Amino acid sequence: MTKARIYQPTKTAMQSGKARTRQWVLEYDTADSRFVEPLMGWTGAAGTLGQLTLKFDTKEEAVAYADKRGIAYEIEEPQARKLNRRAYADNFAYTRIR
Repeated sequence: MTKARIYQPTKTAMQSGKARTRQWVLEYDTADSRFVEPLMGWTGAAGTLGQLTLKFDTKEEAVAYADKRGIAYEIEEPQARKLNRRAYADNFAYTRIR
């Protein structure tokens, strides 16, 4: 049986905004179908599902897709972002530890 992971991607270190982080992604888990080719040592897979990534606008759409096709899934909820808001003047405060 095919297993999938449903999650909302986080922003990369190169991003300052939240572009491409609002959609939900369904990725197939192919860890059990991977193998090491004995001659060259390359990693291969038995199927092509590992190359497939599906994007949905909401989590409910992704879950409905997986349920309709009989795919076992695991949902990873996004963590809340912690913002450290500081003023520029805080860099020059007398209470700043040096």
